[in-house]
Amino acid sequence: MAYFSEIKVMADAPRFHARHRPGETALIMDDRVTTYASFDRHTSMVANGLAALGVKPGARIAFLDKNSDHYFEILFGAAKANVVTVALNWRLAAPELAYIINDAGAEVLFVGAPFYALAEKLKADIPCVRHIIAMQGGHPGFEAYEIFRDSQSAIDPHLPASPDDVFVQMYTSGTTGHPKGVMLSNHNFLAGRAASANTDETAFMQLNPGDPSLVAMPVFHIGGSGWGASGLYSGAKNIVLAEFTPPGVLKAIQDYRVGHFFIVPAAMKFVMDDPACAQTDFSSLICILYGASPIPLDLLRRAMDVFKCGFVQVYGLTETTGSVTYLPPEDHDPNGNARMRSAGKPLPGVKIKIAGADGVELPRGEVGEICVHGHGVMPGYWKLPDATRKSFTDDGWFRSGDAGYMDKDGYVYVHDRVKDMIVSGGENIYPAEVESAIFGHPAIADVAVIGVPDDKWGETVKAIVVLKPGATASADDIMGFARTRIAGFKCPRSVDFVSALPRNPSGKILKRELRAPYWQGRDRQVN
Repeated sequence: MAYFSEIKVMADAPRFHARHRPGETALIMDDRVTTYASFDRHTSMVANGLAALGVKPGARIAFLDKNSDHYFEILFGAAKANVVTVALNWRLAAPELAYIINDAGAEVLFVGAPFYALAEKLKADIPCVRHIIAMQGGHPGFEAYEIFRDSQSAIDPHLPASPDDVFVQMYTSGTTGHPKGVMLSNHNFLAGRAASANTDETAFMQLNPGDPSLVAMPVFHIGGSGWGASGLYSGAKNIVLAEFTPPGVLKAIQDYRVGHFFIVPAAMKFVMDDPACAQTDFSSLICILYGASPIPLDLLRRAMDVFKCGFVQVYGLTETTGSVTYLPPEDHDPNGNARMRSAGKPLPGVKIKIAGADGVELPRGEVGEICVHGHGVMPGYWKLPDATRKSFTDDGWFRSGDAGYMDKDGYVYVHDRVKDMIVSGGENIYPAEVESAIFGHPAIADVAVIGVPDDKWGETVKAIVVLKPGATASADDIMGFARTRIAGFKCPRSVDFVSALPRNPSGKILKRELRAPYWQGRDRQVN
């Protein structure tokens, strides 16, 4: 695998590859091809541009657009200025975006053309933003990105940066209604490389210089930004899709002879359902990494038959810089086996234990909370010391919020979610946030939100509602009301009406009791 000891911080990656492979391709986006020499030069221009705008080391900037090669110029350019990038989920509603921008204190907002009108609407609510830059240009009031970039010096500023400095800040859905900023450092991204360099165990899933790698997942997720950053660290040829579409994925694989990419299982199904799949040449594929949810056996059988390459399931969280376990190709059996129900074994340099409520490790086979110790674990949540403290055990292990167990061979099995999180199509959705949005409906007396199995998305959101005496509301009324307050992907897809919600003596809603009928007959409570 590619490991470069000269890359001490992520800002060193464009510098290193500009020296060693200046003419090789770093990024491809539609008809735009950027060499590593140009990538290095562009990132220096971005760094100098941010400094010219008065953005100091340690400050935050925000990016609101679909995937772009220019996003990675901003990400690594900001790193050269020791400035932290916050990639925004463009599917969020305006109030949700305003909260994140203000929480981060972002001083500059880079915004794409589909979101110019949204940025104008947000301006009054984001006083921290001093400059807005239009990614595709053409806006009368916002400076065009390429003009901003190309008017700067291309001399690398070489500002000091350390492995402990934050490289990127990614926001997770909030367990109590507000998202939290996960700070991920240079060390988080780089230390795993050193750990894996000492073993050939994971070589099949790693990128090397010149390898064609597809960036199809959104950059506001660790699966998009993390995969793209890994490719640029590795000196790979990174093909960037503006957003995931089955035709776009199929065309990129064939046109660029892609060998590796990361995808969520629901998206993999969409690719195989596309009529063009049957005519696509997949002979270049080496390894498909998938995560965010386990893969159903029938879908795996079909995928192995279609793609004819290795499959690796990975499990992790934003707080762990993505993957902490992997299930290698040899454990993927089209006939099914016990290990295929697992999320795999710890990656090199990662330790995992299953702990009880007291943080003490449980015997193998017993269900507890999955706890992680290793290079990828975040230093903490932005401006939330209490939340950071609560997310770690007394002896420094990160609490994942997922329940599971470990078998005698060290394979981890995700059994349930301690924090009630719903994963739908790879998106994390917290019931508390959805419940808060729905509860404002004038006809609702009580509400609980749960995840229910779905063959297409893995899970979908269901609201279980108690109406006020004499009040009336339809499922469509409630779902429509939710859409005015939160992002569409978080909204309930179905609503059930009950006379009362089950609660324990202290008044807490018994979510497991509500979920039970929908998950009956399944051996785990995640899909």
